[in-house]
Amino acid sequence: MKSCESVFPNVRIPYGTWGSSYFPAWQMSALAEVNIGQFAGESMSRILNKRKVKQNQIDYLITGSTIPWHWKFWNSPFVASCAGHRIPGHHIEQACATGLQAIIVAASNVQIKASEVAGVLTFDRTSDSPVGVFPERRTYERTHALSDVWDNFGFDPATGGAMLTTAGATARKYKIEKAEVDDIAYFRHQQYFNALESGFLNRVLVPLEVLNVQGKVMGTVDSDLGVRKLTIEALNAMRELDSCVTGGTQTHASDGMATMIVTNKERVKEFSLQPEIDIQIIAKVEHRTLNGLMPEAPAFAVQKILTQTGLTLNDMVVVKNHNPFAVNDAIFGKIFNYDWHKMNNTGCPLVWGHPQGPTLTRVTMEALEEAVDKGGGYVLIFGCAAGDVGIAGIFKVSNGGAL
Repeated sequence: MKSCESVFPNVRIPYGTWGSSYFPAWQMSALAEVNIGQFAGESMSRILNKRKVKQNQIDYLITGSTIPWHWKFWNSPFVASCAGHRIPGHHIEQACATGLQAIIVAASNVQIKASEVAGVLTFDRTSDSPVGVFPERRTYERTHALSDVWDNFGFDPATGGAMLTTAGATARKYKIEKAEVDDIAYFRHQQYFNALESGFLNRVLVPLEVLNVQGKVMGTVDSDLGVRKLTIEALNAMRELDSCVTGGTQTHASDGMATMIVTNKERVKEFSLQPEIDIQIIAKVEHRTLNGLMPEAPAFAVQKILTQTGLTLNDMVVVKNHNPFAVNDAIFGKIFNYDWHKMNNTGCPLVWGHPQGPTLTRVTMEALEEAVDKGGGYVLIFGCAAGDVGIAGIFKVSNGGAL
C-alpha cells in the first residue's frame, strides 16, 4: 500500500464504535413527531452502549445538524444531557457537508489535546421542518416567512436558482445523457438492496424506538422507509424535471441520526471492537465551484485532495459519496474517466435519503466497514453541499494494527 502521512497523526477512529439510525423518508415514521435533538442524544447512548462505550468515557461532544429544532440554542450541552452525560461541546453545520465536517472537527480537538475522547453526533429531521418569520427593515417586504427545508432547497439567495437546477445545468455543461443517469440510479438501487439483503447494513444501522414525552413507545425506526425497488423501464419513462433529472434520479427528504467516537492512538484500544484494526484520517479538503454548478464541485475537491496527498483513485479500496443527484456520479465518472460501477458498493444517499446532517457520517461508517471487509486500504469520501461546495476526505484502514 502506498504510504501517506495523516494530517492528524495522533488521532484514531476506534473500529465499530459507530452506528446510525435508519433514514425514514419525510413524514413516514414516528420521528416526524419528536424533538430530533433529544432523540439523537438518547439514541447515541443506546448505540454506544451496544458498542461497549460508556457515556462517561467521552469528554467532549461535537453535534451537527442543519434544520432548526426546538431548543437548538442550547445545542451540544443539551444533547449531551439527553444522552445522559453532562459534558461540554459545540455545534456545527454546513449543509450536506456537516456529517464529514463533524468528524474532522472532533479529530482536530483530539489532535490539539483539547479532548481525549470526542463524541460525534449528527442528525436532522426534515419532517415538519419549522417556518421562521424574519423582520426585514431594509426591504419592501417587512416580514418574511421562510419554510426552512423547502424554501432553501427551492431558492439559492446567491444565484436565484434551486438545488435541482444545479443538476440540470451541470448535466448540460458536461453533455450527460439521461440514459446514463437512469442507469446509474437503477444500479445504485441494486447496490443498496444487495447490501441490505446480505446483512452488511446491520453492522451500521441500529433499529431504534421512538418515545413520546411520557416515555411510551410511539414506534420503531427499523428501515429506510420510502426506499423501493425500481425498474429501468420505470426510470426511462419518468418525466424530466430538468436536464437528466427525474423523481427517480434524485434523493428524497428524510430523518435520522448517526454517531461515532474519535480518540487518540494511546486510548484507541480501550474502545475498538477489533483492536488490530487501525483507522486514521489522512486528509480533508473543500472546493467551491462557479454559481449553480454544485454537482461538479465534489470532483474538483477530489482532484485537490489527490494532488495534495499524492494518491490516485487506483490507490482507493473504497470510493463512496453523497450524491443527491445521479448526475453527480455521471459527472465524476466523466471528469476522472472513472467507472462509476466501482463506487458506492453498499448503497448511497441517492437511494436511502437525505437528512443533511448525518448523511456523510453514515456514508463514512459504511465505507470504513467495507474497507475492513476488503482487508484495509485507503477510503475516499466526498460529496456536495449548498453554495456550490464540494468536500472530500481520505481515511486509511489498516488491518494489521500498525500504529
